[in-house]
Amino acid sequence: MQTQTLQHSSPIHPLQQHLPSRLHWNILKFSSTDKETQQLHALSVKTNLIYHSGISSRLLSLYVDPHINNLHYARSIFDRILQHPSLVLYNLLIKCYVFNQRSHEALTLFCDLLHRFLLPDNFTLPCVIKGAARLGAIKEGKQIHGLVFKLGFGFDKFVLSSLVSMYAKFGEIDLGRRVFDVLDDKDLVSWNCLIDGYVKKGEVDVAMKLFDEMPERDLFSWTCLVDGFSKCGKVEIAREIFYRMPNRNLVSWNAMINGYMKAGDVDSACELFDDMEIRDLITWNSMIAGYELNGRFMEALELLETMLIGDVLPNDATLISALSAVAGLAVLSKGRWIHSYIVKNRFVVDGVLGTLLIQMYSKCGSIESALTVFRAISKKKVGHWTAMIVGLGMHGMATQALGLFNKMCRMGMKPIAITFIGVLNACSHAGLVNDGRWYFNMMINDYGIEPTIEHYGCLVDILCRTGYLEEAKSTIESMPMRPNFVIWMSLLSGARNHGNKDIGEYAANNLIKVAPDTIGCYVVLSNIYAAAGQWDKVSEVREMMKKRGFRKDPGSSSIEHRGVLHEFVVGDKSHPQTDEIHSKLSEMRNKLKAAGHVPDTTQVLLCIEDQKEKEAELENHSERLAIAFGLINVKSRSPICIVKNLRVCNDCHSVTKLLSGIYNREIIVRDNSRFHHFKNGSCSCKDFW
Repeated sequence: MQTQTLQHSSPIHPLQQHLPSRLHWNILKFSSTDKETQQLHALSVKTNLIYHSGISSRLLSLYVDPHINNLHYARSIFDRILQHPSLVLYNLLIKCYVFNQRSHEALTLFCDLLHRFLLPDNFTLPCVIKGAARLGAIKEGKQIHGLVFKLGFGFDKFVLSSLVSMYAKFGEIDLGRRVFDVLDDKDLVSWNCLIDGYVKKGEVDVAMKLFDEMPERDLFSWTCLVDGFSKCGKVEIAREIFYRMPNRNLVSWNAMINGYMKAGDVDSACELFDDMEIRDLITWNSMIAGYELNGRFMEALELLETMLIGDVLPNDATLISALSAVAGLAVLSKGRWIHSYIVKNRFVVDGVLGTLLIQMYSKCGSIESALTVFRAISKKKVGHWTAMIVGLGMHGMATQALGLFNKMCRMGMKPIAITFIGVLNACSHAGLVNDGRWYFNMMINDYGIEPTIEHYGCLVDILCRTGYLEEAKSTIESMPMRPNFVIWMSLLSGARNHGNKDIGEYAANNLIKVAPDTIGCYVVLSNIYAAAGQWDKVSEVREMMKKRGFRKDPGSSSIEHRGVLHEFVVGDKSHPQTDEIHSKLSEMRNKLKAAGHVPDTTQVLLCIEDQKEKEAELENHSERLAIAFGLINVKSRSPICIVKNLRVCNDCHSVTKLLSGIYNREIIVRDNSRFHHFKNGSCSCKDFW
């Protein structure tokens, strides 16, 4: 009976076993995770249903869904299974590539689509336009724009909005505006893209005009303007817009903090920071970078410590600002602490962080540590070589700096303009005038680098330091660009160092024309007259300074001890250890006298007649107070590291050399142009600075 029933049942079609079951379709329909999709993918392969176009298309659409986003398997199905993919599938895959920041592959797939004679639609075009914008592919973007018109999408709202955004990102804001003006139905995204484009071009007033014309605004519209006016220095307008905002997001708060810091209004930035209920890493970075930018280095480092206590993890940008702050202070212990944090938390130092570490150690006086960092970088870039060359030059190690430059060139590394600034500075600090001329010409003839004003400034500095003042004057007069205040200041300083009053006056007159508010100009000119004993001229210059409201910055020297920075000014008696320091100064004076030192009172640039008063004036220079403090407090095996804000005078230089031998101590002094390593009665600068 059973056999008879089977014989009368409906016959099974031979292809039925190859068709997906209703259950298979339902499972595919409701799949929502990557794991489920991969299981269904495996089942489809096992049952050979993967070659059914409906199944493979469904699997591909699941893989490109943003919640699953498995581009690898999506492309695998697209390439291996689908012989004739539809436009819909191309669109899905192109969108997924753009979503995953792989715009180059999106454009390549778009070209494949065209080669298959498929016509893109108003879903394809916005995606590839977005991809071109991300790549900065201006030529390809304009070609797609031409295709838009050929295919009849010249008035499509979504396509034109994408074009506005693309041209704004390219910086081709005029083209973006022309597309925008064609749009009949301008949506909020189009308005925002155009405003953002004008802001990025620095045309904030045009952006503001558009903002006022907008039928509606969102948070991005407001934030874009706040950010734009902040970045271009119009902080007052930015603040007005900020306080008009119906709602403020983190981006707008951060933009205002950045704006205040760049404008030098640190207090207002601090007030905003304190008022914020929520802060992100960008907020902390903006504050730390702002403190560093405004020379408030210790506050930058204190804020970094507060940030770490609050369990906010820094990124490369945080550490770069912190290392710059350490370099500004020359507080080596802080620099070592940040370096250990970098190593402990496995930050990669092959990029900018490595460059900053080399700079930090160089500026903190530890050139050996800088070299250690440099040698440890496996994939050295031009920036690392340049930083090391600059560091060696700054420490008077010109032979090593030039040797490193030559090694860099032999290894096939092509130097850039900044590298030659480091090389020329190294020549300048060592008085290698012939080498300086040679490398300047090499830069032009061998590497085709057009000298900038910075390169000319280095060459002039070399000539001035070595006494070739007439050649320096001739170089300045033949420059293809107008000399800036740095170049005139170099000539003026050279005239002072070599006692050439005429060239000093010539340089000072030109410097006053270029930068009348340069205090150093009046100070150096006054010193030239003082050295020549022309006290009436000194009085004239100082009277001029008084009328203009200028005040000479007092000489100051700082020294770090146990994490605390101790600062001294000329004749300072405010330090808690003043009695001990002055007792040590007296001891130093006696030992120097016993060693045969005769004070160079020509370095006293004040109208003082009495010889003993002049000697007392020299003894109270800030670096001598710092050295006395170091001799009292710094362990005998550790170097005494001092940072001075002005150039070391001749007498203090001679005294420090003698003291390094008398007390058998290494003394490292960083003045406003270079490092001096004093040891065993001599200096690394070989008496040339």
